[in-house]
Amino acid sequence: VGDAITIVYGTEVFDQNSDFTSNTFTAPVSGKYQLSATTRIGSNIDSASSYYMLELATSNRQYKSIFDPDFGQDNVYWSVALNVLADMDAGDTVNVKVTQNNGDAITDIEGAVQYTYFSGYLVC
Repeated sequence: VGDAITIVYGTEVFDQNSDFTSNTFTAPVSGKYQLSATTRIGSNIDSASSYYMLELATSNRQYKSIFDPDFGQDNVYWSVALNVLADMDAGDTVNVKVTQNNGDAITDIEGAVQYTYFSGYLVC
C-alpha cells in the first residue's frame, strides 16, 4: 500500500535478443518502441483505496493508467492495460509497476501468463 511495486515476470514466451530479465526490458538500440502491459489485479480489490495505478516506467519518463476501485464493494479482480509508443535510447530500460494508493493490503497481482504480461519491440 502506497508504494509502486515492480512486477516480476516468471515466464518468457520468447526473447529473441535477450533484452528482458525477470522485470526489466533494455532497449538494444535507439528508436521508437511499442511497450504494452496488461496486469490482472486480484484477490480482493480494496474499494477503500483512492486508486490503483499501472505504470510503464522508462528511463526517460513514466506512462500511467489509473482507476478508482470504489465499486461499492471489494471486487475479486480487475485487468488494467497500458500501451505506449516510447522514445528510447540504447541501454534505456522499462519496468512495469503497480501502486495501490491506500486502504488495506489485501490485493495481489495475478501472475498467470494469460492475465499478466508485457511486450516490447522496436518499431522504427
